[in-house]
Amino acid sequence: MTTISDPATETAVLHLRKERSTSKGIYWPFLVPGLLGFGVVVVVSLLWNVYLSFTKWNGLGSPKWIGLENYQKLMVDETFWQSFLHSVVFIFAMAIVPTILGLLISASLFDYIGPRFGNRTSSAVRAGFFLPQIIPISIAGLLWTWLLSSQTGIINTVLKQIGLESWQQNWLGDASWAMVSITIVLIWIQVGYTVVIFMSGLARADQSVHEAAAIDGATWFQRFRIITLNQLAPEIGVVLLTTTVAALKVFAPVYVMTQGGPGTATTVPAYYSYFNFIQTSKVGYGAAVATVLAVLLIILALVILRFQNKQEENR
Repeated sequence: MTTISDPATETAVLHLRKERSTSKGIYWPFLVPGLLGFGVVVVVSLLWNVYLSFTKWNGLGSPKWIGLENYQKLMVDETFWQSFLHSVVFIFAMAIVPTILGLLISASLFDYIGPRFGNRTSSAVRAGFFLPQIIPISIAGLLWTWLLSSQTGIINTVLKQIGLESWQQNWLGDASWAMVSITIVLIWIQVGYTVVIFMSGLARADQSVHEAAAIDGATWFQRFRIITLNQLAPEIGVVLLTTTVAALKVFAPVYVMTQGGPGTATTVPAYYSYFNFIQTSKVGYGAAVATVLAVLLIILALVILRFQNKQEENR
C-alpha cells in the first residue's frame, strides 16, 4: 500500500521533533542549583556523618578512627533501644491515630457538614484542625508546657476549681504521664495534616458511586468502609509514609517540653543523637545513632512505597 505524504506535514513533524530534542536540554541548567544544594546539604552531610560514626571525636582536633566500636556500644545501650520503643509509641500518636481520626473527620466534613452548613463552615472547621500545623513547634511546645504545668498550669487549676484535685498530675515531670502528655500533643498537631490530605482526595473522588450506593440503601458507614477507604487508598499510603517518617525523626516537641525526661522517659533517637552531639560531646557516638536512624528511615520508606505500588498494580 502506497502512502501519499504531504511535504508541508513532514516538514512540520520534523520541526516539532527538533524542537522537542532541543527543549530537553534547556531544563538541565535550571536543575543544577538544586542538585548542587542537595549534594552539599544532604549528600555531603550524610557521608560526613557516616564517617564520624566510625570515629571518636569531641568536636575539637581530628577525629580518631575506631571502626565499629560505636555501633558495638549501641547494641548494649539500653537508652538507645528504649528511645526506639518510644518512637513506636510516637508512630501510634503521629501516624495511626491521626490517620483514623483524619479519615472520619474529613468524611464527616465532606458528607455532612459541607452539604448541610455550606462550604464556608466546612472550610472554617478544616482550617481550625490545620492550625496546629502552621504554629511554630517552639510556640506550640511552650503553650502546652504552660497548660500542663503541675503548679500553674490551666489543666490542674481547672481540675482544682471543679473539685477534682485527685485528678491533678505532674503531667510532664512524672515518668508515667510525660509520654502520655507528649502523645496527646503530637496527635493534636498531626490531625490537621491528615484532614487536609483526605479532603483533597475526596474532592477528586467519583461521587456518583456514593450516590448510587445511597440509593441502594447503603448506610453512611457502609459507604465509608467500602467506597471511601478504597478511593482514598493513595492518600492513605502517602499519609502513613510521611507521618511514620515524621514520628521516627521527631525532635522539637521532646526538646521543648521535656528534653527527654524525666530521666529517659521520653527520649527518642533524634534527641538521643543531639544529646550525645551537644551535651556530652560524644560526636562519633551521636553520629552512630543518627546513622542507624537514617538507615531505618530509608528502609521503612522503601518498604511502604513498594507496598503502595503493589496496591496500585492490584487495583
